Amino acid sequence: MKTFSSRRSFLAGLGALAATPLLARDFSPGAAPVRYPEPDVLSLDPSFAKYKIAMSPIERLHTGMYWAEGPAWSGWGNYLVWSDIPNDIQHRWLQDDGRVSVLRKPSAFSNGNTFDREGRQISFEHGNRRVVRYEPDGSITVLADKFNGKILNAPNDGVVHPDGSIWFSDPGYGSLVNFEGHKGELYLKEAVYRIDPATAKIEMVTDDIFKPNGLCFSPDYKKLYVTDTGASHYPKAPKNIKVWDVNGAKLSNGREHISMKMELNGTTVAGLADGMRCDKDGNIWTSAGWVGEGYDGVHIFSPEGQRIGQILLPEICSNVCFGGPRRNRLFMTASRSLYAVYTEALGAHFC
Repeated sequence: MKTFSSRRSFLAGLGALAATPLLARDFSPGAAPVRYPEPDVLSLDPSFAKYKIAMSPIERLHTGMYWAEGPAWSGWGNYLVWSDIPNDIQHRWLQDDGRVSVLRKPSAFSNGNTFDREGRQISFEHGNRRVVRYEPDGSITVLADKFNGKILNAPNDGVVHPDGSIWFSDPGYGSLVNFEGHKGELYLKEAVYRIDPATAKIEMVTDDIFKPNGLCFSPDYKKLYVTDTGASHYPKAPKNIKVWDVNGAKLSNGREHISMKMELNGTTVAGLADGMRCDKDGNIWTSAGWVGEGYDGVHIFSPEGQRIGQILLPEICSNVCFGGPRRNRLFMTASRSLYAVYTEALGAHFC
């Protein structure tokens, strides 16, 4: 793992921009031009250089949310959907003109969103403690709300497998406070589940993790990565990303794969990873936050788990997804805002 003293020393010699604190920068579409290459995209390893070559300036596409989460790209609709959990809203950003509108309100305090192979949106609701699918006729199909007769904690994030199964995390954050749902008791141990496409049966695939949060498959679907945000409530929980081997409907060989620790300004710091996606080369692009300037944003790891790059943001990043017609634009939900940047990396999956 490579280290660097600070963003400002890293940018030494770049003129006036180097003297501008990150938090003071204007990321809006009408902001003053930023000199290429984008100064807040950092290469920490030579292997990251090829993904950075054509990166555009980071843009703030929208702001004003209370906690932005769950970005997902609709390929058939050419739009991005994401959640503002506390405001009980799902927003939509249109590719053609950049217009933002309210897609659903109320949204049952939905957190994560994704799309299945038929283009139907799937959302993970804090408020109703369930996983739902929105049908073309506007109706809602409940895919999961109980396990072994007990109501779920508060489904958080999920991904769709090519076999049609839906894998989702259930850490229960939406039931811990009223800000993101309805405060209430957790009746199940935090776990990751799979919904079988043929039988609709819900199976628990692992509970060997403190607070399973964001998850994504490797490009070949042979591995499942899951972020552990357990340190938010279990101080001794590791701040890491775990990986399991996928064997059909089962997981095996669970192990720590990525540490969120890094050297910053001569000190070892460790924030939390939340949502993540893989690119076609198997690199893992994960949101990062709760440390501050020089850390918060997006961290990029090689398939082997080495940190190779960073995208610095002025807010805590909650989640990411690749989108756009070529899947080469990274969308980032970060606290109160939605950001985007073009990259030479291509998203591994359709959402």
